[in-house]
Amino acid sequence: MRGSATDPGPVPRRRSASERGRTPGAGGRTRRTAAAAVASAALLLPLLGAAPSAGATAPAAGDDTGRLQRAFTSAAAEYHVPLSVLLGVSYLQSRWDGHGGAPSVTGGYGPMHLTDAHTALARAPHHSEGTEDARGDSARPALHPTQTVPTNAQLPARLKTLTAAAGLTGIPAERLRTDEAANIEGGAALLAAAQRRLGEPLSADPADWYGAVARFSGADDSATAAAYANDVYGVIRSGEERTTDAGQRVVLAARPQLAPATGQLARTGLRRAPATGTECPQTVSCEWIPAPYQEFGTDDYGNHDLGQRPKSERIRYIVIHDTEGTWDGVINLVQDPTYVSWNYTLRSTDGHIAQHVKAKDVAWHAGNWYVNATSIGLEHEGFLAAPDAWYTEAMYRSSARLVKYLAAKYGIPLDRQHILGHDTVPGPTTSTIPGMHTDPGPYWDWRHYFELLGRPFGPTAGKNGGLVTIRPDYAANRPDYTGCETPGQPCAAHGSNEVRLYAQPDTSAPLIKDIGLRPDGGDSTTDVNDVASRAETGQQYAVAGRQGDWTAIWYLGQKAWFQNPARQPTAVNAAGLVVTPKAGLDSVPVYGRAYPEKEAYPAGVPVQSVSPLPYKLLAGQKYVVGDVLPGEYYYSVTFTEDSHQVVIGKDLYYEIQFGHRVAFVRAADVRMEPSGL
Repeated sequence: MRGSATDPGPVPRRRSASERGRTPGAGGRTRRTAAAAVASAALLLPLLGAAPSAGATAPAAGDDTGRLQRAFTSAAAEYHVPLSVLLGVSYLQSRWDGHGGAPSVTGGYGPMHLTDAHTALARAPHHSEGTEDARGDSARPALHPTQTVPTNAQLPARLKTLTAAAGLTGIPAERLRTDEAANIEGGAALLAAAQRRLGEPLSADPADWYGAVARFSGADDSATAAAYANDVYGVIRSGEERTTDAGQRVVLAARPQLAPATGQLARTGLRRAPATGTECPQTVSCEWIPAPYQEFGTDDYGNHDLGQRPKSERIRYIVIHDTEGTWDGVINLVQDPTYVSWNYTLRSTDGHIAQHVKAKDVAWHAGNWYVNATSIGLEHEGFLAAPDAWYTEAMYRSSARLVKYLAAKYGIPLDRQHILGHDTVPGPTTSTIPGMHTDPGPYWDWRHYFELLGRPFGPTAGKNGGLVTIRPDYAANRPDYTGCETPGQPCAAHGSNEVRLYAQPDTSAPLIKDIGLRPDGGDSTTDVNDVASRAETGQQYAVAGRQGDWTAIWYLGQKAWFQNPARQPTAVNAAGLVVTPKAGLDSVPVYGRAYPEKEAYPAGVPVQSVSPLPYKLLAGQKYVVGDVLPGEYYYSVTFTEDSHQVVIGKDLYYEIQFGHRVAFVRAADVRMEPSGL
């Protein structure tokens, strides 16, 4: 990739082992002696630009929780990279977490997110998987596109930086994947190589490394590289301090007056991405790569529908996906008229955004036509589990900025009833439920994401509020999963956004069942893609009972129990509005789409059935209200817009959090009331 730190070009000769204070290690690898490392770090620390201040002291030398801080200091000294720059880059990659050696959703490893993406290439892009029809419109034939997985040779250099780091350091690839100190050294080597290629000295002043940081991003355009570098320097200016997922305390002291040499960007030779026509905030890098709107075959067209939103229909939802494929691959797919579409794609390594479908138009992405017609879809580069488990900070930040912008522009509430995962979109009809997709899955950190959105999940009531908001500690919450790599086999332990639901307050009790997923009454499983018995961070449910360390909620028409101990709570108390069946009704139907009554359809528009899902909302049960909305259907089955129209009925619906996925009930069937006990 042009101008990337993954292609560092000629690098001056590395010093010999004796010059670098190293002794030969196993397999010919030279290992720096502890004494030399400490001495070198001590000599250079005053020059590295991030010596912890009195208000944010670095861990002591003998403190085992300071091992990672010392690794950063040592690598910075070894490669003559300012410590603040190394820490800032790593924070934007991983927030200094090592994730136990597990790769990210794009095959990146360790605190520096050194990429080796071929390990993640286990699946086809997710719109090509399973039986879900991404368009989800029963007025048209189901759409099931097929695509193949790219080979390792087809991967771009930005997804193979671990190989480049191995070449620069002499450290075996396996150690770069699993040893955090080695991984940090590899990242420092890449930064130094990028600085040399720019013709810049290995300066002790962090301001002189702007160009190298921009190149480290792997971006091939100047706007994305600048956005990444600006974020890194923003972290350096503000400072950061946190305890990592491995219990390591890392400190980056604030440098509020730091002014980087942004003029270095002009010497990187990166292309200018066409941002004209995009609907993005100015705080992100965004380019226009349009999805096609064209006819093909016999009376067919793709890969989206034209519309006039929000004039014709309100945009109510933003749907978070992951691509189950690489950036280059999915960018090619979204430009195929026979494939499906989404509004935006976000790149993992640097947070770059491409827009494909205007917000006024309807992309085919959610597997539910009602949701498609009222939503905007964001695809995040990555793989749900193969065996990847985490997303980069650069992509989280870019995504949060885009979502905040879109939510403000279209009046979309920033809550989990409107910021949906693809895994929480309901199947529109009973037959579609088993095939609905489950991305972004349990490893998307919803708690951190909503903190970036400025809407953290906190308590809003006492125990008598009647509701709970699911909010486990992501890093500490590690339920068992299976099927990440091999069906039935355990996944590596990792933080999760979900809590598991049981039929009784006992971990030996059966998991809650989902008759939509398993009409035969089969048991739920711990498979990473089985959402039958899971509640997710930010979702709200009505409390159905409490017993010791357990809390019960109403879920899929059942009382579902989850562990919620006071010493390590997995939920916080809340209050709001709930619905329950009207007096005299034993149960009411639940729907996967909020379509109008048949009397609302004009001549020429086929009536769409208002068919209930196989669930029931039973008398005495309560479910949280997310929104009130009219029955609505967008008729759009032809290439020309002459016959397109929005049908709006008189029936009102409530969107509710019914299970893992949201659902809808008719307002005529239920009573809405405050949740307080």
